[in-house]
Amino acid sequence: MDLVLPVWFQIGSLVVVTLILVADLLIILKRPHIPSTKESTLWVVFYVTLALIFAGVMWFFAGGEVAGQFVAGWLTEYSLSIDNLFVFVLIMSQFSVPRRYQQEVLMVGIIIALVLRGLFILVGAAVIEHFSPIFYLFGAFLIYTAVKQAFPGGDHDSDVTQENFLLRLLRRGIDIHDEYDGSKLRTVVDGRKMFTPMIIVFAAIGVTDLLFAIDSIPAIFGITQSAFIVFTANVFALMGLRQLYFLLGDLLDRLRYLHYGIAFILAFIGVKLILHALHENELPFINGGEHIEWVPVISTWVSLAVIVLSMAVATLASLSASARERRADGEDEAAASVAVEMGTPSTVEQPPASDAKPDARS
Repeated sequence: MDLVLPVWFQIGSLVVVTLILVADLLIILKRPHIPSTKESTLWVVFYVTLALIFAGVMWFFAGGEVAGQFVAGWLTEYSLSIDNLFVFVLIMSQFSVPRRYQQEVLMVGIIIALVLRGLFILVGAAVIEHFSPIFYLFGAFLIYTAVKQAFPGGDHDSDVTQENFLLRLLRRGIDIHDEYDGSKLRTVVDGRKMFTPMIIVFAAIGVTDLLFAIDSIPAIFGITQSAFIVFTANVFALMGLRQLYFLLGDLLDRLRYLHYGIAFILAFIGVKLILHALHENELPFINGGEHIEWVPVISTWVSLAVIVLSMAVATLASLSASARERRADGEDEAAASVAVEMGTPSTVEQPPASDAKPDARS
């Protein structure tokens, strides 16, 4: 599909979002702090509203199909970015990053992610333009990724093992101190310059971003082949991710079924990519190199509906299961409290029948 958005709009959009990201980074550098729930909520709402306004402007200039592709791509990348937060939590915990400086770590991670995804998008767009059968590979890869996401084996722990290897590799090559010095990468210890553990954290975040870019870029190319829409959807998905990290907080642990929703989305897009590849087939050993016209084409709006419903069902199911557990825990605590007040154990075991004494008869 040829993008009908004006060139000035595309250039202007990239300039504006770049300025917003730079301003966000400067705020962190000038005033590092732990954002409150209210502050995080306002920023997340601001970025989500900005993305919807951007979609509305695209609708005005290019029509509903282009705007729908952006929204579907943005939601897909947003859901994958939330999954990315689980690994960020593990990294922050593993390396005991002071909460005061976690904002800076997250912002650096977002910048690394943007750079890596930008490179992947350029490569992906070039490959798609000259080798359309790549959609077969993209589709198969996403289905494989979906299976791994649904049945992770070790959840996100396998991603964190990357950092253990990275830690050993870095310590062999450079001197790393055991303690942080604020958010500095370098510090002076006994007159000798050394790196702080922050260098390891940044490297771990970079490796994680690379792994997620490999998953996310094929997914969004299954929704749109426009490099501009792919990149802007990624930018808007990553904007506000830092604030979302602090807003969700412990809620991430309660989203236990989120990976099933993401897995379903990836599998759906994988199937869509394979169907698209069959419809535009050029491989000589499939249907004699001719297009397979009877293969159904999944519309952008169907894709958008599937993405929204998948995330909604996964989120609601997770919160519902968490609420049931909290109620059950509350009932157990209440029963134990009543038992303590009455001076009896919460569970009274009946004596065996053989030890029961006969009733006293008067």
